[in-house]
Amino acid sequence: MKILQRYFAVSILQAVAFVLVAFLALQAFMDLTSELPKVGKNGYAIQYAFLYVAVQLPGHVYEVMPIAALIGTIYTMAQFAATSEFTIMRASSMSTKMVAWMLAKIGLVLVVLTFIVGELVVPRTAPLAEQIKLTARGAAISTEFRSGLWTKDIVKSEGMTGTVTGSRFFNVREVRPDGTLVDVKLYEFDTNFRLRSITLAKTGTFQGNNKWQLQDVTENLFINPQLVNPDHELNLANNFGQESGSIETRRSETKDLLSEITPKILSVSRSDPERMSANELAVYTRHLQENKQETERFKIAFWKKLFDPLAIFVLMALALPFGYLHTRSGGVSLKIFLGIMLGVSFLLVNTLFSHLGMLSTWPAVMTAIAPSLLFMLLAIWAMWWVERH
Repeated sequence: MKILQRYFAVSILQAVAFVLVAFLALQAFMDLTSELPKVGKNGYAIQYAFLYVAVQLPGHVYEVMPIAALIGTIYTMAQFAATSEFTIMRASSMSTKMVAWMLAKIGLVLVVLTFIVGELVVPRTAPLAEQIKLTARGAAISTEFRSGLWTKDIVKSEGMTGTVTGSRFFNVREVRPDGTLVDVKLYEFDTNFRLRSITLAKTGTFQGNNKWQLQDVTENLFINPQLVNPDHELNLANNFGQESGSIETRRSETKDLLSEITPKILSVSRSDPERMSANELAVYTRHLQENKQETERFKIAFWKKLFDPLAIFVLMALALPFGYLHTRSGGVSLKIFLGIMLGVSFLLVNTLFSHLGMLSTWPAVMTAIAPSLLFMLLAIWAMWWVERH
């Protein structure tokens, strides 16, 4: 069995590596084609385009590994069937369960590799790719809105701890590649959503430990007489008794700000969830929940991060029946074509369920795992069919 296990592992891993390299080369070519029209504009040279495409490749490894595992396994099993090797193995008392167990151990290696790439490599290369492009152009990080980047956090009585006293909306016009914030606006509200203050700062730099230092600061405080106690301190437990009050303006060169918003959260908030690690998705989803914001898209992305690599087991199980098909049932090329169609079908179904899950508010776990369950049922049916025939 050890010899057979080694033979299966070497043959399948070589085929998977070949298919993976082919897919990555195709994806790199398409990425480079989309980058070429931007070359020569704003200092974006051709070498930066090549570097940008190369740094993006780990993200594509995570995406295409399940399909590469499917096609590589189908190719190997079809070759075994074409040369009658698989027939000889079966005649030597090798059962279907034994073959499935060998494929499962090979799949475990691919699953672990995919998790490592998705959790450790991609979260570092994706921001690096954007930084390469922005540095080459000398530009700041772009945002989805013309008004800049928006995010929200909670204001607490003791900075990062204590009771909740209100909420605060961040508006940043630019986030530079080094993490510096440009043209910062902070809108702070009390627990009744009445405007408490507006803070404007020219720049903001992160000092660590949830501390920002704002430069060239102007604060506009909206003070209501009924909100101030005799000691001239704000009584945050009271509500506004009237809608209007006095406005106090303060100016200072620097001001320290404690906030749960960090450069990591800012980078995550403008990132594609598919390019984020499961840990980043969990942290950002918790942040959105605390601020009562929509989380469904990030929950689905989180569970997909956990279940998509496990789809390698499902797709390799789907490839197992191809070893039972003799050459008269179709050549190796036909079987590879069927494998490509199955892989494309899996991608389409996976994407379809993601969109349906967000539109129909299905449970995120079921949305992420449903495609794998469907293809597992297909694999079980295929094995039953080939054994019956």
